[in-house]
Amino acid sequence: MSDDDHCRSSEQITPTSAPHVRVLGSFGLRADDRAVPLPVDSRRLVAYLAVHRRPQPTAALAATLWPGVGPVPAARLLDEAVAGVDVPGLLDADHLGRLQLADDVVVDLTEAVLLIRGLSAPSMLRTVREIGAPETTLLESDILPSWTAPWIAVERERFRQLRLSALEGLAGTLTAADRHDDAVAVARRAVATAPSRERSRRALVEALLAGGHVADALAEYEEFQRLLRNSVGATPDSELDRLLAPLDAGWPLGPGLHRPTQRLTVGMPGISRGPQRSRRVVAGSPASAR
Repeated sequence: MSDDDHCRSSEQITPTSAPHVRVLGSFGLRADDRAVPLPVDSRRLVAYLAVHRRPQPTAALAATLWPGVGPVPAARLLDEAVAGVDVPGLLDADHLGRLQLADDVVVDLTEAVLLIRGLSAPSMLRTVREIGAPETTLLESDILPSWTAPWIAVERERFRQLRLSALEGLAGTLTAADRHDDAVAVARRAVATAPSRERSRRALVEALLAGGHVADALAEYEEFQRLLRNSVGATPDSELDRLLAPLDAGWPLGPGLHRPTQRLTVGMPGISRGPQRSRRVVAGSPASAR
């Protein structure tokens, strides 16, 4: 490397647009439309501030990022991490010396939370009727899934529950708007994230039934039951049992469609149900996720 090249590589990056931090799926930092590598501790600092978009007292921040290290060494590590962030305009300190990302820094997690709020708006049903399903790519990944810090685990699970609920709700909205294919696609994303989560599976089964895909709905139900048997050794009563209720007699679903042998039939609207048989649940087995 020439001296000129070395000088250019050591210059600070001066972004012409707001920096962008990614914490969903994997960590990434872009400034001036270029990927910016960071030292390990600097990545840890930027990720924490991206997840916690509020001013952080430095002492508490250092203690959280480097647990088990004394206050003085932790403060030194924090100073080194700050110095390693060689992107002007990325970090900001308020009048109390608390650290945060600058207000104009774009964070994918923040955008995902705003999307979740928008999906629950009363106008969403009208929106999907007019233009179809919104883009949900931001709701398909966890926060830094390969990172193991305790603070990440807490925030990861919190966001996971939020995004799953949002996908389930969107699938229901799409089903209500008669956009069945879109509803199935969204519900499948939720099921792929949490295969044994009953609410996700129910959203998928309802979307399939609304679109007339009875066999696929039955297959999803049976897959859900198989997962429960493998995990807890039983198939406790669930909301899906009321949606796909066992009947005493054969049930004609339509031309050429009848109740399969030893399979559960679908309780469709307008079809009277026979009495439900009770299930024997193994003592001590937990109920499925609701």
